[in-house]
Amino acid sequence: MNDFIKKNLVVIIGVALGALSGFLYWKYVGCVTGTCPITSKPLNSTAYGALMGGLLLSYFKTGNNK
Repeated sequence: MNDFIKKNLVVIIGVALGALSGFLYWKYVGCVTGTCPITSKPLNSTAYGALMGGLLLSYFKTGNNK
């Protein structure tokens, strides 16, 4: 396994789970009027979920912070 992937595995998992959550939110909740900036399009919702998932799980990243 690549050293980069080993160091950032928690963040990568967070991005993947966040993207899935964002897409599922768009699919099942979404925006009825189409004027919501985040949930009106699946790409926006998925990207926002990926960003939030990566940021959230980056708090749990362990290791040396040099």
